[in-house]
Amino acid sequence: MPRPIVIGYVDSPDAQAALLAAAELAKLLGSLLVIVFAYEIPAAYGGETGDYRRTLKELAENATNDAVERIRDTGVEYEVELVPKRPVDGLLEVAKERDAQMIVVGTQGEHPLTGAILGSVPHKLLHVATVPVLVVPAKKD
Repeated sequence: MPRPIVIGYVDSPDAQAALLAAAELAKLLGSLLVIVFAYEIPAAYGGETGDYRRTLKELAENATNDAVERIRDTGVEYEVELVPKRPVDGLLEVAKERDAQMIVVGTQGEHPLTGAILGSVPHKLLHVATVPVLVVPAKKD
């Protein structure tokens, strides 16, 4: 089987567009699609950390369940990974572990200057990834 495609997913229009593009590529190439939701867990600070962690995990599970529903009928083989790391670090780690052929992400709807100044996930990936990165914009209505 060809090397997998890693898709960074959150429940947003740009990520949904990226998911569909990644699924189409995976189908064309006969690749496994690895749906990754990476999220940063803050350093421990009192009793609220446990609630925060549970909420983040629930958010991740809901988002990836949404992703699975969106591609279930495409015939693409997929797996889901929830990674408790910063999104860029999590995507890079999964891509390396899986020997991925590419990482696919949405644009996050940011203006390019905002991404360059604040450091968006796509912007960072384009500069540090060792595999190709496909950045898919959300469809404009």
